[in-house]
Amino acid sequence: MPSRWWIAALLFASTTINYLDRQTLNVLAPSLKTEFHWTNSDFALIVMAFRAAYGLGQLLSGRLLDRVGTRTGLAAAVTAYSGIAILTSLATGLYSFAAFRFLLGLGESANWPGAAKAVAEWFPKHQRGWAVAIYDSGSAIGGAVAPALVLGLAFWFGSWRPAFIVIGALGLVWVFCWLRVYPRTPPPAPDGPVLPALKWGKLARSRAAWGIILGRTFSDPVWFFVSDWFAIFLVARGFQLENTIAGFWAPFLAADLGNFAGGGFSSWLIGSCGWPVERSRKFVVILGGLGMTSLAAAVWTTSFFWLVALFAVGTFSYAALSTMILTLPTDLFEPRAVATVSGMSGAGAGIGTILTTFIIGAVADRYSFEPVLIAASLVPLLAVASVLWLISSDQTGKT
Repeated sequence: MPSRWWIAALLFASTTINYLDRQTLNVLAPSLKTEFHWTNSDFALIVMAFRAAYGLGQLLSGRLLDRVGTRTGLAAAVTAYSGIAILTSLATGLYSFAAFRFLLGLGESANWPGAAKAVAEWFPKHQRGWAVAIYDSGSAIGGAVAPALVLGLAFWFGSWRPAFIVIGALGLVWVFCWLRVYPRTPPPAPDGPVLPALKWGKLARSRAAWGIILGRTFSDPVWFFVSDWFAIFLVARGFQLENTIAGFWAPFLAADLGNFAGGGFSSWLIGSCGWPVERSRKFVVILGGLGMTSLAAAVWTTSFFWLVALFAVGTFSYAALSTMILTLPTDLFEPRAVATVSGMSGAGAGIGTILTTFIIGAVADRYSFEPVLIAASLVPLLAVASVLWLISSDQTGKT
């Protein structure tokens, strides 16, 4: 039986590859916009195709993973989206890119529900904050590494197409390692469930489930604004992307640190200070939501250093908050329901992101990114309110 930390390492690698695949297009977006004559609204269409499939896919894949198991479900999903990433090299314009991104979103949607399920199967509650921080930090690492790797591949081959092939192939290597390491039968749950297993209909009536769903619906769109639009935002502000690589990765590195800060601080409050699990999670959520308001200050700065620094504070805070919301399904539901609840929350995040992506494209074309930044600093406070109001010890499990 492998160590649980080896499982966490593989989940981290999966998330990193997942983000490398999706960030390949985002990093190349400024040059692709020029080559194919896309507007911001055109690019938003491609992003929305991914988000629509990603949101729907999380709802379905979460339920499927709870039925077929973590080992088989994640292996199949990574194989599928790696193949789609490779095939994206054949895209010839707006609609073919949108079609490939839709398929990529369907495949990638299983990663977070599957990772949450694996954490619930392998880790006791006082370690779950750390475990979630490990696998979720892969999104920040993937985002941080992607600019240099993708642009380097495009420069080396003299074309953007090989970048999709090379990065897509990494997922197939991961599948081989995953099937070799992950046992066919997971170990018994390390501690008992807080809630009884609920069917899909009952989960949809659970206040705790809705606290998690709305928490992600009001916070994840901010992260996707940064990961999808940051390169275009910098160019819109007058910076040359190739001259800003040194700072481009900073918000993603900050998010990586935020994952571990949020997960580690919460685990410390539980293990060393004796705080109840729910109280420790909520305290980090409050701090994260307040920290995300720093994005509004980016409206009034023209300095590249301070611009990047403010985005870094925002993504650090988001990652701390997100780690707690991603951990909550493992706290509140037993393993066989965790992927379903995680998938439901991912679907909520997908709906929120689709709506905001459409708005971002339209506002950026007609006005600027400034109104987007102000909204991105305030909406996460609704996520905080949702978690505080809907999740409490005397409400948990009521339907």
